[in-house]
Amino acid sequence: MNSHRAPTSGERGDILLNKPATLRKPIGGTDASSPAAVMKRLWPYIRPLLGMVFLGIATMGIVAATEAGIPMLLKPLLDHGFGAKGSDHAKWLVPLAVVGLALVRGAAQYASGYFLSYVSNKILLQLRLEMFERMIHTSVGFFQRETASTVINAIAFEVNQILGVLQSVVVTLVRDSLTVVFLLGYLFILNWRLTLIVAIILPAIGWLVSKINRRLRRLNREHQALTNELSYVVEETVGGYKVVKVHNGEPYEISRFTEMSHRLRGYAMRMQVSGGLAQPLTQFLASIALAIVLTIAVVQSAKDQTTVGGFVAFVTSMLLVISPLKHLIDINQPMQRGMTAAELIFGLIDEPAEPKGGGRRLEGARGEVEFRDVSFAYSADRPTLDQVSFKVAPGELVALAGPSGSGKTTLVNLLPRFFDPRGGQVLVDGVPITEYDLHDLRGQMAMVSQDVVLFDDSIAANVAYGQTGQTPDRERVMSVLTAANLADVVNGLPKGIDTLIGGNGMRLSGGQRQRLAIARAIYKDAPVLILDEATSALDSESERHVQAALETLMKGRTTLVIAHRLSTIERADRILVMEAGKIAEQGSHTELLCKGGLYAHLHRIQYQQQAA
Repeated sequence: MNSHRAPTSGERGDILLNKPATLRKPIGGTDASSPAAVMKRLWPYIRPLLGMVFLGIATMGIVAATEAGIPMLLKPLLDHGFGAKGSDHAKWLVPLAVVGLALVRGAAQYASGYFLSYVSNKILLQLRLEMFERMIHTSVGFFQRETASTVINAIAFEVNQILGVLQSVVVTLVRDSLTVVFLLGYLFILNWRLTLIVAIILPAIGWLVSKINRRLRRLNREHQALTNELSYVVEETVGGYKVVKVHNGEPYEISRFTEMSHRLRGYAMRMQVSGGLAQPLTQFLASIALAIVLTIAVVQSAKDQTTVGGFVAFVTSMLLVISPLKHLIDINQPMQRGMTAAELIFGLIDEPAEPKGGGRRLEGARGEVEFRDVSFAYSADRPTLDQVSFKVAPGELVALAGPSGSGKTTLVNLLPRFFDPRGGQVLVDGVPITEYDLHDLRGQMAMVSQDVVLFDDSIAANVAYGQTGQTPDRERVMSVLTAANLADVVNGLPKGIDTLIGGNGMRLSGGQRQRLAIARAIYKDAPVLILDEATSALDSESERHVQAALETLMKGRTTLVIAHRLSTIERADRILVMEAGKIAEQGSHTELLCKGGLYAHLHRIQYQQQAA
């Protein structure tokens, strides 16, 4: 999005990971990482779906209850279903109950998954639409501040992240919490003495797992940061391969890459050491608990205080409770990831929209443009424009010349209100542009620049872009393509004006893309035209065709032209020569050459370069 700003070192890693670099704002004026703050922002989206939420929670409760049903059925089966004296009821009813329990559990799992998916996808749709709508209506400064990957990641990926995490957290908190409650309750009913032992050992296992997980998270973060640095070394080497080869930088790049790779290997081994300890230590503690339970159960069975079925049901319940407890212990990591994603999402939704302008309508402008003591600065260091004043009559062709960085592009960007001046006024037809409705104002302007933007659509759709909500006028499209010297090219394509041109017109040459942009401007038929170095990147043959198309486009329109090639603006009615944000001199091409000032100096340099 911002092709003029080099990313900082911190942003490079974010870009490599497709993670937003700067799109971070507090949520609702509170701690952005607070679950309460996130839920407060999500509540308006959840409230209309409360019925489906409650259904999802209820069905998860059924799933949790059936978890305790499995050991409950094992006890009567083992106590009364085996042996010659086994109960006929236990032999047949318990297996049937197992099948019935599985059916209930499966149906409840399916229903809870459906209800939660319905809720999350509805919220996802609304959030994504709001984010895209806010992005479309935000100011130009936003697009200069944020990289394309930042915004794409926030809209396409981070919104999935928060809802996926939210769904998993809800499932864990509700289903696993209820599962633990039901299983521990059943354990207590079976044997309260053994349950006390489990209650002592399980928290110790949970504490151990959480300590190992915290270390793993820290190592993972550091490993990811190093991976980003390694990726950037590769990116720099690939992007600057010519410099590397010409300056014999291969040994230096290899040493950088080797050092980073060794550090990565070290972190990978430390992660293996820490992660590998979790399972054996957990199993060791669980075996201690099981050994104690077995010992006490044997003692109790000798005193007829427990049965085989009761013991098996107890051990089964104890083993079943470990998994949901581990999920509850591990919930912090995905929750924090979701909080970070929420911060990015609501940061975009809270991005201020560009001003809508006043209520004054503007239809069919005469094309008179005036800059009155206009000043502008991107930063407080130095002004980009310093009290610039000039007036353009309807139908006049005014060219802006001057060295790079003199403020030419900034000046024309103020006219469609991409930015607002810090001082002074810009007027159209004698009225300050801030009083006009913004869409009406921009409807009176067409812009063609060297950075042509085309869409992956048909030629007709690109020509008529934004001018109609229906099918483009095909006759009018062909007419403007003829005016833009592009009709012969289009007629030679297999599908004519219905031919798809690919992403940003990749199936067209540079000159054809430029002429298609001119055709779009002709189709709009706006009274004010802005040309920003529209031929600077073209070869001589393409420039000849484009220049002819531009002359057709400029007829009868108020035109502001920026051009580095001074030969393209020699026929302008007036040339404004800018230097350091001010108009240094103005006049016709002949008048400025006679003055022998800055314009004559620039013209002389270009003529010498062309002659050479």
